[in-house]
Amino acid sequence: MIVLPTESFQDYVEHPQVRRLYLTDVGFFPRAEHHYRERKEGIEEYIFMYCTEGSGIIVVEGKEYTLSENQAFCIPRFKKHLYYACKENPWSILWVHLKGEDTRYFPLNDCKTIVFNSENAKNRMHFLFDLLFRVLDGNYTLGNFIYISQVLSLILAETYHREKVNTTLEQNKHVTNVIRYMSKHLEDNLSLEDIVVEFDLSKSYLNAIFQKYTQHAPMDFFINLKMKKACRLLRVTDSYVYEVAQQLGYSDQYYFSRIFKKVVGMSPKEYKHNDSIHFRGVEV
Repeated sequence: MIVLPTESFQDYVEHPQVRRLYLTDVGFFPRAEHHYRERKEGIEEYIFMYCTEGSGIIVVEGKEYTLSENQAFCIPRFKKHLYYACKENPWSILWVHLKGEDTRYFPLNDCKTIVFNSENAKNRMHFLFDLLFRVLDGNYTLGNFIYISQVLSLILAETYHREKVNTTLEQNKHVTNVIRYMSKHLEDNLSLEDIVVEFDLSKSYLNAIFQKYTQHAPMDFFINLKMKKACRLLRVTDSYVYEVAQQLGYSDQYYFSRIFKKVVGMSPKEYKHNDSIHFRGVEV
């Protein structure tokens, strides 16, 4: 267990790259038989716990949660709580007390048990905590405080923001696969019908998930991809406008130019000769 006297390093804590996330205590309790802690008033830091083996019980505001191997849990600040290792199979836990401005960007108040389903995720968590211990075993410098802040951010992102292997939403899978398919067929004139047949999806479902995850209709997104490639071809090759149009499946150069101007905001010829303008992904 390492207790960091942050009050002795207040100048560091107030640094803009440190105050975002910083720790006050961190540790590892292996096979923590008889481990028990109760705080009736809570504490001012968030308590993040990651169980590497065994299991234990966490009670927050009277509600009980079980924490088992490859699971994480965060006890919110200022919440009455207690926790203890199970008698039959006591937990081993990596834990850290943390605070900072960026805590608001993570669901640390939700009291949810997060499951890590893959061996890679488990290894990453061990690696990140090992980084913390290694840095804290060195000198208490501003640089190390900044480094610790970044590692804490990675630990929380790994827990709350990284996509879990076994919980990938089917909708996300479909959107990702369709976008990959579109990217491989930019030279074709795909229709919505072509896509729904290829992936055995309904038009209404495909439209709904694309609006949800990309804020575009599927065919608008496809046109946007085409125009993004058109910009690259116009800028980095000597191709004429009609040649670029043909490479992207447009037999009518003038129709291509109208679509390009609608998306990019200027004609292909103007774009080609204007070095200060770059494709911005403008909505169709």
